[in-house]
Amino acid sequence: MAEYGQTVGHGSGAVGGGGGGGGSVDVGAAVSNWINDAGRTVSTMPTWELAILIVAVIAGLFLVRRLI
Repeated sequence: MAEYGQTVGHGSGAVGGGGGGGGSVDVGAAVSNWINDAGRTVSTMPTWELAILIVAVIAGLFLVRRLI
C-alpha cells in the first residue's frame, strides 16, 4: 500500500523523525475561507431549509435574550 502516495517516505514525518506538518497558520485566510464557505452553503440551500435556519436563529436569539 505504500506505493500509493509514498506513505512511508512522505508521510506525517513520524517515520523519518522529522517534525511533520509544522506549516504556518494564516488566520486571516482561514477566517475568509470560513465566511466564503458559509456563504456558499447558505446560497445553495433550498428554500425550506433557509426557512428552518431563519426560525432556528430567531429562536436562539430569543433564548439568549431570556438567559441574559
